[in-house]
Amino acid sequence: MLRTTTAARYVTPFREGGSLPGLMEAVDLGSYVVKFHGAGQGRKTLVAEVISGCLAQLLGLPVPDLVAVEVDPILARGEPDPEVQDLLRASGGLNLGCDYLPGALDFDPAAFPMDPSLAGQVLWFDALVGNVDRTWRNPNMLYWHGQVYLIDHGATLTFHHHWPGAPAAAARAYDARDHVLIEFDPRVEAADADLAPQVTRELLQEAVAHVPDVWLADEPGFADPDQVRRAYVDQLAGRLEQRAAWLPGLVAAAAATGADRDRTTRPAQNRPSWLTGKVDW
Repeated sequence: MLRTTTAARYVTPFREGGSLPGLMEAVDLGSYVVKFHGAGQGRKTLVAEVISGCLAQLLGLPVPDLVAVEVDPILARGEPDPEVQDLLRASGGLNLGCDYLPGALDFDPAAFPMDPSLAGQVLWFDALVGNVDRTWRNPNMLYWHGQVYLIDHGATLTFHHHWPGAPAAAARAYDARDHVLIEFDPRVEAADADLAPQVTRELLQEAVAHVPDVWLADEPGFADPDQVRRAYVDQLAGRLEQRAAWLPGLVAAAAATGADRDRTTRPAQNRPSWLTGKVDW
């Protein structure tokens, strides 16, 4: 299970995120960017964040630490913004926090370096979990103290929005044309050779085990949270087994893009920092 802490104070919202995450201070003296189960995107976004984020960490990819954050709705009383008040009142109980990296910058592909080996690993990982939201328009990566960090995995594992159709998603091709790292000569084949053997059922079970029961309870078609966890493990294991259907396209896209496009032609991006409260979580 995720380590659990308790929120002590709501600091500020990040309004660029569709789910209105907020910066909160906790009783463990940490500061966290918190996503709320009461937001419009619901608890499945938190489930995807935990499974994909923990899986990335287990594979050695750089992801800020995740924690479960207990939120008391009484904190809403101190907030002047009615929207924030409503969100806190609707989100009593466990929510998801991501370690706050003060002063981190949005990753800009035209400004920051990226090792081709790491680029290949991130691209391969995103294809495995079906991440549709790491584009050059919205990189969902931060640059902090000379290190890239992967954030915001709520748009992964989209199969869980329609479980009856999940098996068909296992072999689905991954569209990497607009992936933010496609132009960094990503070493996809090397990433596959390194990461695929690590993605065992045991590793998947370890990642899925971090999801709190309360976010998996009452899932239609499942008897209990453990059955839902097994479904996630089966789906991701099936995705790995079917990589002969999606890996060649990923390799071809990585090989072709370097010759066809120059990342310096990308339009200038806004590069807000967390200090201005404008990171899109």
